[in-house]
Amino acid sequence: MKTKGHPKWYPEAKVSCACGATFTTGSTSPTIAVEVCSNCHPLWTGQQKFLDTAGRVEKFNQRVAMADQKKAAAAARTAKKQADQAEAAPASL
Repeated sequence: MKTKGHPKWYPEAKVSCACGATFTTGSTSPTIAVEVCSNCHPLWTGQQKFLDTAGRVEKFNQRVAMADQKKAAAAARTAKKQADQAEAAPASL
């Protein structure tokens, strides 16, 4: 039987939350960093908390704004092209 089959167990692993709370638990890592714990989770606190750690909302809003700008530019190009074609078209007999 292999002797190195399991990772090292840390019975006093320290968990630190983004809210500042710390507690100990058993784990295979000596330290654990979490964003939400039972002290700040909305399910247990009853308070709604907005988490946007990666700036996802801002990124989405930027993408939407860029898409709107591209649509407006494409519409302007199309309108200009149609106007140029109307000017260059010969008068009908």
